[in-house]
Amino acid sequence: MASVYTPPVQTLIDELGRLPGIGPKSAQRIAFHLLKVPADDANRLALAISEAKDKVRFCERCFNVSDAELCGFCSDDRRDSSVICVVEEARDIVSIERTGEFRGRYHVLLGSMSPLEGIGPEQLKIRELLSRLGPEGVEEVIVCTNPNTEGEVTAMYLARALKPLGLTVTRIASGLPVGGDLEYADELTLGRALEGRRPID
Repeated sequence: MASVYTPPVQTLIDELGRLPGIGPKSAQRIAFHLLKVPADDANRLALAISEAKDKVRFCERCFNVSDAELCGFCSDDRRDSSVICVVEEARDIVSIERTGEFRGRYHVLLGSMSPLEGIGPEQLKIRELLSRLGPEGVEEVIVCTNPNTEGEVTAMYLARALKPLGLTVTRIASGLPVGGDLEYADELTLGRALEGRRPID
């Protein structure tokens, strides 16, 4: 069926639709919003995208997004270099930093293992993680991958690779959210909550 939109509009909708989490309806809505706003607003967005692509790269040490060779966490001498928190994506760092509980360094894998999609350890930044351990005097690695199948497979692989090196390897606890009801918890979440139980002070 032929497009009902003029080619530039259809191209804009198609490109927006390629973004993660944006379906056809959302792409259409965003496209028409951009067409309605003043040219300055649309150009500001286009410039922001262009500048981000030009200036932002991956940190040479941890693979967080950065506009310099080293990101702010790697270049901050106040961070504890003996503890590395391993995450799947750079955006996960924001969530951890928001807690105010972690003062170590990070390592971004740039994904998780997914045999069905052909993503194995070679496609992730695991070799680079292993090469950091000795030179940086790392004593503990916190595996902070997502609590889904891919995240669990990645965590198990990392644990097997790191344990023989004499490091402390820990995994973030997962379980029930604060304010949640037991009756609505699935078996896996409830099982994890039981496994991760701790004494009441």
